Amino acid sequence: MKRSRRAFGALFALALVATACGGSSDEASDTEATDEAEAVVEEEAPAGKTEITVTGPERSDEEAGALQDALNVWGDANGVTVTYLGDADWESNINTQVQAGNAPDISIFPQPGKLADFARAGYIVPLTDEVNASIEWSDAWKQFGLVDGQQYGVPMKSDLKSLVWYQPSRFADAGYEVPTTFGEFTALVEKMAADGGPKPLCVGIESGTATGWTYTDWVEEMVLRQHGADVYDQWVAHEIPFNDPRIVESMQAVLDLWTEDNVYASGGTIAATAFQDNGQPLVDGDCYMHRQASFYSAFIPAGTVFGDGPGEVNVFYFPDINGDKPVLGAGVLAAAFNDDANVMKLMSYLGSAQYAMERQQAQATRKGGNGALSGFLSAAIGQDPSVYTPLEQSFLKILETAAIVRFDASDLMPADVGAGTFWTDGTSAVNGDLTAQEAADAIEASWPG
Repeated sequence: MKRSRRAFGALFALALVATACGGSSDEASDTEATDEAEAVVEEEAPAGKTEITVTGPERSDEEAGALQDALNVWGDANGVTVTYLGDADWESNINTQVQAGNAPDISIFPQPGKLADFARAGYIVPLTDEVNASIEWSDAWKQFGLVDGQQYGVPMKSDLKSLVWYQPSRFADAGYEVPTTFGEFTALVEKMAADGGPKPLCVGIESGTATGWTYTDWVEEMVLRQHGADVYDQWVAHEIPFNDPRIVESMQAVLDLWTEDNVYASGGTIAATAFQDNGQPLVDGDCYMHRQASFYSAFIPAGTVFGDGPGEVNVFYFPDINGDKPVLGAGVLAAAFNDDANVMKLMSYLGSAQYAMERQQAQATRKGGNGALSGFLSAAIGQDPSVYTPLEQSFLKILETAAIVRFDASDLMPADVGAGTFWTDGTSAVNGDLTAQEAADAIEASWPG
């Protein structure tokens, strides 16, 4: 503000001098005065915004708090106040904000498909060449923020989804072994149900306006396992219809597992149980297994120890069918709604190894430290792996060494489907209001264009 006043004062003073000298007595002096004034304005122009707003779907104390902590590191170093606003209904509210002309400076997109929709609509801006070159992630991850040849998104976080959380000591006490094939997994579920103890699975798909996304994850896992990566890619690209018999088969396979005998739902029904609310019953022994991503450690009760000892929690790979060990992954990307200089500098920071390490350390601290899993994971290049626990390092190794890795399909699909009908009609199928075939038909009918 002071710089602007000085610039205005210089202009005003020069204008008075020009007026006093007369309009025609010395045109050369007028020109010089104008040139000097423009130079002052250019030199004193503000470098960028001093207040930046970031929005996104992360909202727990651990996640949103750690994100704000990491933003504060950059903000304090650059003299900028950065405010993160987490929103349980981000998917719908970001649309309303944009349409009302009240977009944030930056928002965090869990769905590359939605980011692409926003880019093509002109809501978000492409990254500058400087910012694009600074992103410390591999091209394999950067491509999810690439739209029609331009880079719009900065990867900020990666998730490993093909995991099953369990308590090794509880398995041992009941005489169960970790399954290594999907056939062994379904046989184990059947035996657990028949034994009449805790339910085999904890499942919940309620998530506000995003209710149903947990079901889509399971379907994606099954498409990869039953039909392979090529069919998965064709499905995502709509080269085969959503109601292709193979996709319907995978949708039904999930419903067949989610029976009343097999599932513990703390909310009474699967659709009424918040996806976050499965960590406590897992630890309490109400169920044996919970298939969920690496970030789910953020929702396992504070103080839980991770390992193989009594009462401790660990994970195993969600078994495959054909021996190809596919891995389902996901993540989030940041996109900017304006090209302000400081907004672009912040975008560069969000794609850096420094941000990843600051976020990881802050989140681990907020989870209690002492070896607690943070729930955060990043594939940024150049991180110090020691900021992660050994279990988290094993997650990173799975992502780095898997032969087949695919990004969450619903996140790649057009938002009307991936963040719309796949959730809503999938939920209807889980509730028994639609068959798998009827849900697939409805989703296919909703595909844009």
